[in-house]
Amino acid sequence: MSARRVRALARLSLSRNESVDVLRKKIDQIDERVVALLNDRASLAQKIGHTKSQSNQEVYVPHREKEVLRRLSRISHGPLPEDSIRAIFREVISACRSVEAPLKIAFFGAEATYTHQAAREKFGSTVTLLPTASIGEVFQEVSQGRVSFGVVPIENSTEGVVAHTLDVFVDSDLKICAEVYLDIHHNLLSRTGRERDIKRIVSHPQALAQCRQWLTRHFRTVKLDEVASTAHAAMIAAEDKTVGAISSALAKEAYDLQVIAANIEDHSNNITRFLVIGDKETRPSGDDKTSLVFSVKDKPGILHRMLQPFARTRINLTKIESRPIKNKPWEYMFFIDFKGHQKEARIKRALRSLETSCEFLKILGSYPNGK
Repeated sequence: MSARRVRALARLSLSRNESVDVLRKKIDQIDERVVALLNDRASLAQKIGHTKSQSNQEVYVPHREKEVLRRLSRISHGPLPEDSIRAIFREVISACRSVEAPLKIAFFGAEATYTHQAAREKFGSTVTLLPTASIGEVFQEVSQGRVSFGVVPIENSTEGVVAHTLDVFVDSDLKICAEVYLDIHHNLLSRTGRERDIKRIVSHPQALAQCRQWLTRHFRTVKLDEVASTAHAAMIAAEDKTVGAISSALAKEAYDLQVIAANIEDHSNNITRFLVIGDKETRPSGDDKTSLVFSVKDKPGILHRMLQPFARTRINLTKIESRPIKNKPWEYMFFIDFKGHQKEARIKRALRSLETSCEFLKILGSYPNGK
């Protein structure tokens, strides 16, 4: 059955005289057709996967995924909100991609960390997710071909940049393929879910910092301890009923914990940005971002001169971050994000102009804008 016919069925007028049983039968009929169409989609994905395997093409194509989700959001007229349409079709795309070829994704941290959550958000639930002990290990797993892609944190809206991720990028040949923005909601979890049982609260230092005001109001006299990750905190709480863990909602399910309080972060706009890294460049999607790193000799006004090529070509810079160069005191590298793809003519002109004044310049990747 055509997609037009499915939409027509979905828009069947619902008379006030129709019983719940009648309406449910109509839903069952639509569900049957949806399942048939999903399997038709998966069959086409299998054919695409076969063609890709013969020509050694990537299974995950970021620009195509963005194009699909953008088109579906545009043609949907409700009542489902845009976020719901995107969430549903991320899983549809993930499931169809899995019949093309299996994907294995490395992420920094343990199960139920926010990076794990970001990896699931980007790739869906049908991929194999591999936890790693460090950001460097994620890069290593991808560069050695043991996984298809990696997911690492890059910055938080309240706590700033993840410096180690920037440092590893300088020496890596991997590229940024995509980005994920994740709303961070911290929960205080424990075995019993009872506030009176808590004698100690543990979490990652950044999570503790992001909940500092709430903790002062509600647990002023309770000891706070830093641990390696929010998932590690959940593991500790699962073993000791007197310990509370600040962690994700995902950790509640993974470690069989109860919620003492939800959404305890001090700022509601607490967002972390994650990067998807791979070994291939991505094609333009029409709404892209480019990241690069460069270094220059320390001279008066040098940074102003370095940014002039972007101003002249009206390129919108979205981020600039400096990092000290190892073994070179008082010398710095600059990390820049800007809107546009490196294959665009105006971007090429700006980069050629910038490169003439740089001691070192490296494009970290052009990729679909995640916002």
